[in-house]
Amino acid sequence: MKILRLLLPLVLVVLAGCASTHRQDARQGQAYVASDTSRTVDLTYPPRDMWDRIRRGFAIPNLHSDRVDYWTDYYAAHPQSVLLMAQRAGKYLYYIVDELNRRGLPTELALLPFVESAYNPNALSRSQASGLWQFVPATGLHYNLQQDWWRDQRRDPVASTQAALDYLSYLYDLQGDWFLALASYNWGEGAVKRSMDKAVAEGIAPTYLNIDLPDETRNYVPKLQAIKNIVANPQKYGITLPQISNTPYFITVHKSRDMDVAVAAALADMPLDEFRALNPSFNRPVILGKHHPALHLPLDKVATFNHNLASYSGSLSSWQMIRPRRGESLASIAKRYDITLDQLRSANALSPRQKRAETALLVPRQAAPDRGGVMLVSFDTTTAEPRAEPPARSTRSRTTRRPDLRPRAVVRTHTIRAGDTLYSLARRYNTSVEALRKLNNLKTTSLSKGQRIRVPGSDVQG
Repeated sequence: MKILRLLLPLVLVVLAGCASTHRQDARQGQAYVASDTSRTVDLTYPPRDMWDRIRRGFAIPNLHSDRVDYWTDYYAAHPQSVLLMAQRAGKYLYYIVDELNRRGLPTELALLPFVESAYNPNALSRSQASGLWQFVPATGLHYNLQQDWWRDQRRDPVASTQAALDYLSYLYDLQGDWFLALASYNWGEGAVKRSMDKAVAEGIAPTYLNIDLPDETRNYVPKLQAIKNIVANPQKYGITLPQISNTPYFITVHKSRDMDVAVAAALADMPLDEFRALNPSFNRPVILGKHHPALHLPLDKVATFNHNLASYSGSLSSWQMIRPRRGESLASIAKRYDITLDQLRSANALSPRQKRAETALLVPRQAAPDRGGVMLVSFDTTTAEPRAEPPARSTRSRTTRRPDLRPRAVVRTHTIRAGDTLYSLARRYNTSVEALRKLNNLKTTSLSKGQRIRVPGSDVQG
């Protein structure tokens, strides 16, 4: 009897769990089961990496169907595509999963951009849906994603994530079912509701698998489930996921001064394409300070950016707005400001067929251009981006020599003193030992007194 009394509470807990699962399955028309990850997650240890952290937060019941099998096999047969998407995701996953955890939402939602955009923040669909989460313009505006000539926050990884999770939370509260919520995110809540109402009128349970859906939406949740299957057990499908640390990749700083995109990247000591991957929302080559823009920088670049910005004495912006003269052609404006016609069109998002502009134009900043003033920047020959490097000297006039626009605070020379080590220098200059070794092409960590090495900072002797 004593043994029975001890076992009875355990039996009741198991039965209650089974009843709960049965009720959930019944509510969904037996479309899925509560769990089937085929992997055990040990919750007694901290997550090993981001993938482990995502697995621990799975909370959406698994879907089982022929479509799920098809898409799982499809992704497994394209391991390089999965790897590319996962590598792109590495910049954004920590922020997204952290926000999901903060809101108490299922971490499967962090995999949704695999389906929506292949984790490409610049993705643009035929219906003009844009960004990681593929917001169409109207829905983006409804969720306060600003879209204007200067920027499109649908492409901002932070602003768009906040908007997407707000929208998904609303849809789940509306539907009470994640599959229907996801279908609504893809097709529209109104369209899904009409299909559900039609099913009810025909005496059919209005579940995701029962209602009429277009092919794209019918495949939408199976694609997400397929990605979930692979993340849950990549070895089973012969997939190698990249190592993504369970630590922040970027943090956000706010600035109130006009600044060229290329200059901001140089101040952070980042390649322009890497800077743009974290800050893809800016449409023009200059970032307006009046927008109080959020700049997303890798964690190890923030101190470098702030130090270099404080030390930099040059012009942060090399662009200005002008009003074209009456009847003035784009070709004549380009010639007046010493850039190509293609560069002028690119900077202002103008059609290749457009010959004139009636509205204000963005052009290189000049002092008295008609009198041979000084141009503050040189331009890339294939884009309208200003170069953060010494431009070539003009041959037209001595007065048109273009000064060096490089941030004077990108590199500093340090003379090794007794007791200096790469580790102590890395701490002093807010960088890493590996960065110092790469910057100086060092094969070992040994240093010699009097040796001169380069470190992040201004171009002066330390």
